[in-house]
Amino acid sequence: MRIALLTDIHANREALEATLAHVARQQVGRIAVLGDIVGYGADPVACTEIVMDLAASGALVLQGNHDEAVARDDVDMNADALAAMVWTRGVLGEAHRRFLAGLPLTAREGDLLFVHAGARNPGQWPYVMTPRDAELSFGASDARLILCGHTHVPALFSLQPNRTCVGFTPVAGTPVPLAAHRRWHAVIGSVGQPRDGIAAAAYAVLDLGQGVLEPHRVPYDHPAAAAKIRAAGLPDRLASRLAHGR
Repeated sequence: MRIALLTDIHANREALEATLAHVARQQVGRIAVLGDIVGYGADPVACTEIVMDLAASGALVLQGNHDEAVARDDVDMNADALAAMVWTRGVLGEAHRRFLAGLPLTAREGDLLFVHAGARNPGQWPYVMTPRDAELSFGASDARLILCGHTHVPALFSLQPNRTCVGFTPVAGTPVPLAAHRRWHAVIGSVGQPRDGIAAAAYAVLDLGQGVLEPHRVPYDHPAAAAKIRAAGLPDRLASRLAHGR
């Protein structure tokens, strides 16, 4: 089984469509969307409907903190994110809201745990950015492989025999063998708003048969996505950062 792992789409239709076109060439048997379908970008309706269609076709879809925020007023967000969320609430329809509100926080399948943020108190949206963060996440689950997003920065952590973690940055196009005798924590990166200095959309394919994780980057029309953000009257930084992957 080959599973395409997408996360942090953030209402970026151009990035999502380019990524799905790339996924279609990877011979995957399943798609998993690890949350944050909306927020920041100017196409929350289109992106939600695309993911709804994926879910109807068997994709696993989780809830992210921005998806949760659609139905909540007491969210802790910076000014730009909050402005985008207020606007997003105004354009989503009832069916979109029900879909986002009904998504699960986690999904466990065998020795795999899918989650938007860390496994430790997932509804509090902990970031997994350092080896210590990964250790805490590992401590909350016995899954051999934990798959998440949330940070917008691809990373991979392995748990050592002494219970400490070693982390490194995976390189797009270079499959990473996931040794079966170790536990792994993969942070997939962001489809719609990368923050690692690379503008291209990030996603990965998990090949369970081969025991490898394949990171991918997909160029997309980020000027068009940025123009839509500006046309919607959303904060300019949400548009300008797409060109720099920051």
